Amino acid sequence: MMGVGKSTIGKSLSKKLNMKFFDTDSMIENEEKMTIKNIFEKKGEEHFRKIEKKTILTVLNNTNAVIALGGGAFIDSDIRNEILRSCVSFWLFINIKNLLKRLTDTNKRPLLDGQNLEDSLNNLYEKRKKIYENANFKIDCNNKEKSEITDEIMKLYEKN
Repeated sequence: MMGVGKSTIGKSLSKKLNMKFFDTDSMIENEEKMTIKNIFEKKGEEHFRKIEKKTILTVLNNTNAVIALGGGAFIDSDIRNEILRSCVSFWLFINIKNLLKRLTDTNKRPLLDGQNLEDSLNNLYEKRKKIYENANFKIDCNNKEKSEITDEIMKLYEKN
């Protein structure tokens, strides 16, 4: 889900593991020379998802890398199947109450624009939950520091 800390944790994890870090949303923003929100507004979600898929499937060819995906990327079956085939995947979970605190003052989340924030997050979560559950590991990020989450992921990664 958006706002759970994928980019922050990914950067921290890549440093500790001495691996490259890729944030696919940032890569797309750099390629398109506009924010994700502007891509959605000017070119539409379908255009964004097409670029997202191409970017992610290219990045997945990098070995020894930590990759932070956008919250909707794992929903795409081609992306999900490739990740489950060739990577160790982690679903960073945070409850809606805590997510609301993080996203209340944001205006850069296009899927939340013009909506009741709590209803939108609940709807997105319910749509995505069953798919997110396919990840190799679920990491509960509620009330944990970045270092705790990073250490938990490192231990699981090193075991596998």
